[in-house]
Amino acid sequence: MIQFKNISKTYEKNGEATVVALNEVSLSISRGEFVAIIGASGSGKSTLMNILGMLDRPSNGTYYFENREVNKLSDAELAVIRNKKIGFVFQSFNLLPKTSALENVELPLIYSDRKEINGLAADALKKVGMGDRLSHKPNELSGGQQQRVAIARALVNEPEIILADEPTGNLDSKSGAEVMELFRKLNSEGKTLVLITHDTEIAKKAKRVVNILDGKVIEDKLNQ
Repeated sequence: MIQFKNISKTYEKNGEATVVALNEVSLSISRGEFVAIIGASGSGKSTLMNILGMLDRPSNGTYYFENREVNKLSDAELAVIRNKKIGFVFQSFNLLPKTSALENVELPLIYSDRKEINGLAADALKKVGMGDRLSHKPNELSGGQQQRVAIARALVNEPEIILADEPTGNLDSKSGAEVMELFRKLNSEGKTLVLITHDTEIAKKAKRVVNILDGKVIEDKLNQ
C-alpha cells in the first residue's frame, strides 16, 4: 500500500547548515497493518508522517501510494488523495471551537464528490461512541471525547488509511487507553493505521513498531 524508497528530507534555514530530517528511509506498509513509528523529539518521525500524508514532499527518493508514484502527482491530485484516501488525527484535535461535533465531522464531506452524504457524519460519531454528543461543541467535551470526534472526522470519508500524530499526547492515561482501544478495534475491522508517538507504552499497542533516530530507521519489528 505504501512504499518509501530511500526517502530523504533536508531543510536549509537562513543560509545555515543543511538540516537532515530524514536520511534515505526505506519502508513498506501493507494494507491492514497497525504500525507505530516511535522516536524522540527531533528524530524525524513527524517529518515522516507529513510525507506519508502528502502534506510535504521529500527532497530525494521515491514514494509509492497504492502503486502510484506520489512524487509525480500535482498538488491538486495530492489534495484529492488526502481527502478520499487518508484520514488524519492530530494531538491537538484541530476541532473548530464554535461548531458542533456533527458539524466538525461533516467538514471533509464538503470537499467530497460523494453523491450521498446525509447521515455519514452521525454514523461516524456513533462508531466512535459519540452518538449522544452530536450537538455538543468542543468546550462541552472532555479531551478524550474531543479526540473521538477527531477520529470520527478522519473516518467519515471511509479512507484507506488513518495517520495519527501523537493522538494521546494531550490526554490523561485513561482517555489515552480508550483511544488506543478504539484504534485497535478499527484495525481489527480492517483499517490500516499508522501512529506517531514518543511513548513506548503506546507503541506496544500497535502490531509493528518502527524506531526512528536521527532521520533513520534503526529498528523495525513486530510486537509479540
